[in-house]
Amino acid sequence: MLKISIDKLFSILILLFFLPIILIFLILVFFQDFSNPIYVSTRVGKNFRNFKLLKIRSMISNADKSGVSSTSSNDSRITSIGKIIRKFKMDEILQLINVIRGEMSLVGPRPQILSEVKMYSDFEKNLLSIKPGITDFSSIIFSDEGDILKNSSDPNKDYNKLIRPWKSKLGVFYINNSNILIDLQLIILTVLSILNRDFALKMISKLLKKLNADMDLVVVAKRKCNLNEFQIKK
Repeated sequence: MLKISIDKLFSILILLFFLPIILIFLILVFFQDFSNPIYVSTRVGKNFRNFKLLKIRSMISNADKSGVSSTSSNDSRITSIGKIIRKFKMDEILQLINVIRGEMSLVGPRPQILSEVKMYSDFEKNLLSIKPGITDFSSIIFSDEGDILKNSSDPNKDYNKLIRPWKSKLGVFYINNSNILIDLQLIILTVLSILNRDFALKMISKLLKKLNADMDLVVVAKRKCNLNEFQIKK
């Protein structure tokens, strides 16, 4: 109950603070192609319940019709304004409305589309035991997801090979160790990662080590290893 109250209070305050910037980006996106500036995507939330996730649209209209759910940094579907929106993570800010509606939390495993969830192992299904979040460990560690997938001939395949296993393990680790203090640290580090990603990664690695995470999570959090060579432990 405390987490829910804090989530909603902070979401309202953050939305009010950033409202002028949000309105500016919505107007810019609309006048770029005169299409709806808000992207609505069906995601799977707690207990496998679907909900409508909100984003400021950073891609061309109907980009999801391409069948490619993973996005590389050089994806041709990203608009010029969308590149700026993604750089500063402004596309995610409307999900504060999802938090206020009770569909998401500020911190928790990122929600996925149904096709991704259908591939979940029994271990990964634990991710749906709590509300999904706007940020978590993996959101910071893999904030460069687009660069990892850059020039990939099959972004979906490479995402499931290089990124998804780590995100899932980090998500379950969060669920097993979550508390208000960790949530606060992750929120602060999410903001810091936009300003100084190397410092944020260093602090995330230290936090994971302090929480007695498996050494492979501590190492990958530093993002100094080659994801193609560094195999996740089952």
